[in-house]
Amino acid sequence: MIKKLVLAVATLAATMGLAFAQVDVNKADQAALDSVKGIGPATSKAIIDERAKAPFKDWADFETRVKGIGPKSAMRLSEAGLQINGQGKAGAAAPAGARAKVAEKK
Repeated sequence: MIKKLVLAVATLAATMGLAFAQVDVNKADQAALDSVKGIGPATSKAIIDERAKAPFKDWADFETRVKGIGPKSAMRLSEAGLQINGQGKAGAAAPAGARAKVAEKK
């Protein structure tokens, strides 16, 4: 019984870790982009179409080139785990999964 309980907790923890994975806008496929809270099929397609022209340099470039993404929505997407060149948007809170990993290290 205890083995089943430990297995269930481990499975839940692993699943939650995947839910808060970081997604880099310049590397992710459409499914990975869709997994970010706030990005749907239309937005992920717009991101991929713009990225095909040239990789995104930074958050300002991303906000300028992707229709419907402004500073507020970019902040929310960053907090949901979206990154550009491995960086979250300046001033955004770290995604929940990243906060949990930092807390584990302490």
